[in-house]
Amino acid sequence: MTDTAIAAAPIAIIPTPKPWFVYLVRAANGSLYCGISDDPHKRFAKHQSGKGARFFHSSPAVALVYIQALESKGAALRQELAIKKLSKAAKEKLAAVGGAALQVSEIKAQL
Repeated sequence: MTDTAIAAAPIAIIPTPKPWFVYLVRAANGSLYCGISDDPHKRFAKHQSGKGARFFHSSPAVALVYIQALESKGAALRQELAIKKLSKAAKEKLAAVGGAALQVSEIKAQL
């Protein structure tokens, strides 16, 4: 191949997957809602406007208290399920750290 043929060769660009997030929202009545999104701040704004989840019809969303980035939607769904299985105390502990490097397994071990 000549130098011009190499320069004209197309370059394959592999897109990096967009991260997904699992999040906890505090409702006005003190309860916690767990969900996933590819844009948790935008999703929280929807929750505050009364759209996006029936959960907030009875008690409005007041604070986004926990966000965890994950590599894929599937990983976010698995983490959401794991968080939903936690006790209220464990979810409160996650909310207290707000997205620090604590894992669900670490929370379970501390309780």
